[in-house]
Amino acid sequence: MPEVSLLEVKNARDLERFVRFPMELYKNNKNYVPPLINEEKNVWDPSQNPALAYSDTKKYLALKSGKVVGRIALIINRKEEKELGISKVRFGWLDFVDDPEVSEALINAAKDFAREHQIKKIEGPMGFTNLDKSGMLTMGFDKLATMIGLYNFEYYPQHLENLGLVKEKEWVEFEMNFPTVLSEKVDRFSTLIAEKYNLKVVGFKNKKEILPYIDPMFRLLDQTYNTLSTYTPITEEQKQTYREKYFPYIDANYVICVTDENDELISFAVTMPSYSKALQKSKGKLWPFGWWHFLQAGKKNDRANFYLIGIHPEYQRRGVTAIIFKEIFIRFSKMGIKFAETNPELEENKSVQLLWQDYNPVNHKRRRTYSLTLD
Repeated sequence: MPEVSLLEVKNARDLERFVRFPMELYKNNKNYVPPLINEEKNVWDPSQNPALAYSDTKKYLALKSGKVVGRIALIINRKEEKELGISKVRFGWLDFVDDPEVSEALINAAKDFAREHQIKKIEGPMGFTNLDKSGMLTMGFDKLATMIGLYNFEYYPQHLENLGLVKEKEWVEFEMNFPTVLSEKVDRFSTLIAEKYNLKVVGFKNKKEILPYIDPMFRLLDQTYNTLSTYTPITEEQKQTYREKYFPYIDANYVICVTDENDELISFAVTMPSYSKALQKSKGKLWPFGWWHFLQAGKKNDRANFYLIGIHPEYQRRGVTAIIFKEIFIRFSKMGIKFAETNPELEENKSVQLLWQDYNPVNHKRRRTYSLTLD
């Protein structure tokens, strides 16, 4: 049997192989959703990804007989280390064929990188920051992936567990059949809460009108999630990056903002039509025809994804979600949305999970990061 060798990715040719490997690995899998190739390359361009300025990184390809059989990226987020006192090697972009020698070689690379930097812990799969894709799928392998969720074969978790890695964090995701009739409870309660706290829904005619609310949304995200142990504040550079990356996909009809009597943003929800099938059809490219699939997905779609939701801490237990869901119901009904899927939520984040309780949510996916403490 040929041995596994690791090749550090240092040039454009190898980066191309690094980015395209999962597309080859999953080419016959109906549930895998490829990323856009250029966006994946931009992750490793310092002019495009501000997180590279405060991170140490390495990328490897695993080879057998000259053929790519795996990949891994290794990251030390120095900002996380400085602000939270968390010292660990993050590993991500982890993909491999069903061969224990390959997965072992990749994890050994993470361990060696940690030892090289006198770090005792590795954890992954995860990206640079909290807003990057995280978590290895452990349930829901038969479900279509989303644009912001990682997908992997069922053998992945077993490989990591066989190598001694253990569960670190767990995320849950939910799917809902969107109701055809708004419940009387939500309708009545949303009106009551809006009147009690002088709240109102902001309507947007186009994307340009959303722009003044983007920075307040990011501030609200910080306020919503900063109590979670793993959360680090979003930098100005990151805000700009995510604005440029995701704003083109936003439809004004799918963005709901709620303001108080002083016109201050106190809650928002960003949803999008599902672009999963559009990404599959585009095969990682917007040109020459990928843009057409995205355009069609935005116009005709019966499935939507929740991407971001923020609620000011002062309003988190005051029923504001009823206002948001009433507005979502009105808009989704007009657009023919029948199914909705949440983004990954930390298992212990019960306050967010309670948002869906009136819609008979089904936990259809689970994912986790795995960690290992080194001797």
